[in-house]
Amino acid sequence: MSYEPPPPPSHSPRHGRPQQPAYRPARPSHRPAYPPPQRPESLLPWQSSAPAPPTRRPAPPAVPRPAPGHHGDLRRLRTAYRLLRRTATLTALGYFTLFLLLSGFAPDLMNHEIDGGLNTGLALGLCQLPVTLLAIALYERIARRTVDPLATELRRTGARR
Repeated sequence: MSYEPPPPPSHSPRHGRPQQPAYRPARPSHRPAYPPPQRPESLLPWQSSAPAPPTRRPAPPAVPRPAPGHHGDLRRLRTAYRLLRRTATLTALGYFTLFLLLSGFAPDLMNHEIDGGLNTGLALGLCQLPVTLLAIALYERIARRTVDPLATELRRTGARR
């Protein structure tokens, strides 16, 4: 099958513009949609190029940078923070666990009436909120007194280096 170019446009007497041909032949399928690129940076994603030359890795620095602070300082900070978490957690969860154990294993004690229809179980349940607030206050106090000064010292030591 041979490819013939479309006939030259004829001018419409009414509009003065060239008319488009009614039938335009499709491109042959053996031709690429785009011309092959001349440079590797203009390659399309499905086109391949020659492999890039191997790159050299930069040499590692001769002397590694020291970590901020000493390892002992970081260990003290981790220990203080661990103590802080344990204290606050055991305060709140310990009270709740005690309340659950008493409810399950000492129902007579929990049903003991204190005053005016208030029994021991209800009183211990109402004390749950103040104990939780106490755990929060204890967390804040220990953090301000032990953890925050250690963290500030490590930041200052790290900023000087």
